Amino acid sequence: MKKKNPFSMQVDLDQFIPATAEEKEYMVKMRPPSTFFKDGVKRLLKNKVATVSFFIIVFITIACLIIPMVWPYEYDEQLGQQLFKPVDPSYNNLKPFEYGATELERIENGEKVFPHIFGTDSAGRDYFIRVVYGTRISLTVGFFASIIVLVIGMTIGSLAGYLGGKVDLVIMRIVDIIYSLPDMLMVILLATVFKLVFGDALKGTFLEAIGGNIISLFIVFALLYWVSMARLIRGQILSLREQEYVLSAKATGAGSRWIIMKHLVPNCISVIIISTALQIPSAIFTESYLSFIGLGVNAPMPSLGSLASDALNGVMSYPYRLVIPAIVISLIVLSLNLFGDGLRDAFDPKINS
Repeated sequence: MKKKNPFSMQVDLDQFIPATAEEKEYMVKMRPPSTFFKDGVKRLLKNKVATVSFFIIVFITIACLIIPMVWPYEYDEQLGQQLFKPVDPSYNNLKPFEYGATELERIENGEKVFPHIFGTDSAGRDYFIRVVYGTRISLTVGFFASIIVLVIGMTIGSLAGYLGGKVDLVIMRIVDIIYSLPDMLMVILLATVFKLVFGDALKGTFLEAIGGNIISLFIVFALLYWVSMARLIRGQILSLREQEYVLSAKATGAGSRWIIMKHLVPNCISVIIISTALQIPSAIFTESYLSFIGLGVNAPMPSLGSLASDALNGVMSYPYRLVIPAIVISLIVLSLNLFGDGLRDAFDPKINS
C-alpha cells in the first residue's frame, strides 16, 4: 500500500466514515418545532412568582366583574334610608359583620340577611361592594390608559425611528420638552382644567357617573405619558431598519407603512408587551393618587384612592377602612410589577440570547 505524503493536500476519505444511528442521536439534540412566543410562554410559566402574580390579577379582574352582579347591595345604596321615613342612623359606620336595627329585627323574625363583610361607611353604604367598584375603576383606568399610551407611543416612535432626519429631530425635541415638565403638577393642572371643560358636556350621558375627571385623566395620559414608550420603540426601530429583510422589502417596492406594520413592529412585539404591562401599574397609581386628592371619579362612584381619602376622617375609629383599599392597591400594583418583570425575563431576547 502506497504511503501517503504527509505534505499532500489531498483529502483522506477514510477519515469521513458515515456516523451510526447511535452517534447521530448522541450528537444531534432533536427538538420539536416552536416559535418565539411559545418559548417565551414556557419560560414565563417556569417563573413561579410571575405566574402567581398573573393569576392574582386574573382573579381580581374576574371578581370585579362578577361580584356586582350577585351582590345584594349597590355601591350608592344608603341602607338606612327608606321611603317616607327618616334616615336610620344605626346603619352608619357599622363594623364588619354587624347589622342595622331593621336587619336585626328581620333576623329575629327568622329571615336571612346578607352580612356586611367590611361593614358600612359613614353614609350607611356597604363598604365591600364599594371596594369592589373602586377596584374595577382602578383596573379600567389602568388598562385603558396603557392602551392609549401604547397606540400613541408606538405610532410616534415608529415614525421617528424609521423616517429619521428632521422628523426624528422634531419628535425627539418634543419628547425632551415633555420629559422636562413636572409630571404630577401637569397632571393636576390639566385635570383641573379639563374638569371645568367636560363638567357640563357629560351631563345626561353614560359617562356622567364616572365624571369628567377620568376623561381628563385619559387625555393627560395621551398628552404626557406616551414619551417613554415612543423613545423605547424608536430605539428598537433604529436598530432594525438597516436589517437585510427591511432592505429587501424596500427593493421590492414596499411602502413605509407596510414595512413598519409588517416587519419592524412585529419584531418589537416583545418590548411592546413588556412596556405595556409595566405601564398599567403606573396608571393605576396615578389614578389612585388623583382620586385621593379629589381629582378622581365623581361621588358617589368610588375609587380605591377616594375610599382611602374618605377613610382619613375616621382613621382612629375605623382604621380598616384605610387599610383595605391600601392593601388592594398594593396587591394590584405589586402583582402587575412582578408579572411585568416576568414578561421581561421571558420575552426579552437580549436576556435569553
